Amino acid sequence: MNLIKRFIYYGIGLLLGSIFVYFIWEKKNVQFDYMPNARVLKTIRTDTRLFSDNATESMINIGIDTLDISDILKYGDVDFKKSSPRKKPCKIFVIDGNPKEKDITIVIKKCDSISTIDKVILN
Repeated sequence: MNLIKRFIYYGIGLLLGSIFVYFIWEKKNVQFDYMPNARVLKTIRTDTRLFSDNATESMINIGIDTLDISDILKYGDVDFKKSSPRKKPCKIFVIDGNPKEKDITIVIKKCDSISTIDKVILN
């Protein structure tokens, strides 16, 4: 078997295998959260979420709701320069997002399995 036929068979097998794996992973809703930003957002999304009184009042004044906060936690950017991820006993994360065309920053205290949204700031 010459070299060209080997590459053709390899390409066909690779294509069929890739299509098969794609459809399996699509049904399982697999996510690859390997980057630090994605890992932090995913752990906060999966934790029990609480809102401080200050955050609730700010949300009412700004005109956003918990769905917008969920949007920020899905598509937002963690500002690691302003965050304190190694602080004990609770880590503090600053997350920027743009729900409803508003530039919003939220400050979250993450303790064990509870994430408390401490501040909501309109920039």
